[in-house]
Amino acid sequence: MAAALSGSQRAILWYPPAYDIRVETVPIPQIIDPDDAIVKIKLAGLCGSDLHIYRGHEDIDKPFICGHELIGEVVALGSSFHPNATGRPELYSTLQVGDKIVSPFTVTCGECHFCRVGSTSRCIHSSLFGTPSLPGGQEQYARIPKAGGTLYNLNALSSAPLDVSKVAESSLLLLADILPTGVFAALQVLQHPKLSPMLTGLPYPWSSNIPSGYDCAGMSSAVRDDDRNITIAVVGLGPVGVCATVSLLDMLASLQKERGITYRVVAIDPNESRRTKMQAVHTAIDAKDKLSGEVVVTSIEEGKRIVAEWTDNAGCNAVLEVVGNNSALTLSYELVCPFGVISSVGVHQEPPLPFTGREMYAKNVSFDFGRCPVRAMFPIALEILLRRQDVFGTVGETTSLIDKIVGLDQAAETYEMFDKGKCGKVLFDPWL
Repeated sequence: MAAALSGSQRAILWYPPAYDIRVETVPIPQIIDPDDAIVKIKLAGLCGSDLHIYRGHEDIDKPFICGHELIGEVVALGSSFHPNATGRPELYSTLQVGDKIVSPFTVTCGECHFCRVGSTSRCIHSSLFGTPSLPGGQEQYARIPKAGGTLYNLNALSSAPLDVSKVAESSLLLLADILPTGVFAALQVLQHPKLSPMLTGLPYPWSSNIPSGYDCAGMSSAVRDDDRNITIAVVGLGPVGVCATVSLLDMLASLQKERGITYRVVAIDPNESRRTKMQAVHTAIDAKDKLSGEVVVTSIEEGKRIVAEWTDNAGCNAVLEVVGNNSALTLSYELVCPFGVISSVGVHQEPPLPFTGREMYAKNVSFDFGRCPVRAMFPIALEILLRRQDVFGTVGETTSLIDKIVGLDQAAETYEMFDKGKCGKVLFDPWL
């Protein structure tokens, strides 16, 4: 334990109704519950989903501390943390003051049914950082509820192949949300039964998990080599879209080596600067790894044309939607083939979905929708993070996912620039 902190700190607050960001002095948070930890923030991220609140789309009527991406150092622990803590998540017995941590953007107890089966984003104690109910990470100190189930102890990762001791803190911050969310978007399609015929070479349903006792000897069709050419679209190339595309290419390259598939990826965004960034990232990856699949970064209309050409107008086997609005969902539906999959990880707002049950039925479309279980994604995301330090490990370069690191005093200006698409991923250092 550490002595209770006292005094004040600086923090970024949003004020209703919209577009009002202020930096103010507020009290340093205190331990409230025995499961709490207090973390000194080293870096906090500005995320695309922060813009929904910034624009006034969330029906929130009181100010609060912003941000849900944070990395920092433990400075105080509640009484639940001690070496003899048993029958609880490991961190209750091992986490110590001074440990470097990264936090997912939602509280995760690690003990309920949803946490046990890996659906950590639906923990029964879940609460989202950067909302009126839980102050966010764009401050100097943050309180982490259910910290033994929520936090990821980076000090425990000091040996190969997952050695983070020499990895930049700016890189590790990406584990709080956007890289695991990108991994999740890719996994939702690559693990889906509707893609299994292309991955296994067996027709559906024999390509998936069939209970024992059913004979597939009478199946009437064989999967040809050209059937195993997987076509996937990524809709949206903001920071999460870049993470999703990088994760997807990493996984597809492995599947190509292991299972002999071929693949084509079309990455789509109407914003030219985002396309330029994604193209630079892909060029760097291809130069290093010599990817065997075909990858095109393009605009919406050109993307539609390319998909039609590649697939003889059939459409993509899967679409990753990482924007979070109805125009992106409409485009995803237009691009996906019959019996295809849409993986949507964007944060959507109140308007009804732009397609009907009849339209979904007419194409046999599967629709995976919702919040990433970040805590469960950490191990996979960390491996990709370490392999792709050429993209994630630098700041401000042509191929860097992170554009810049700024102090809290630049918060209002940075939010406005990010909202208008004039900058990419930005991190706040609350001690600058």
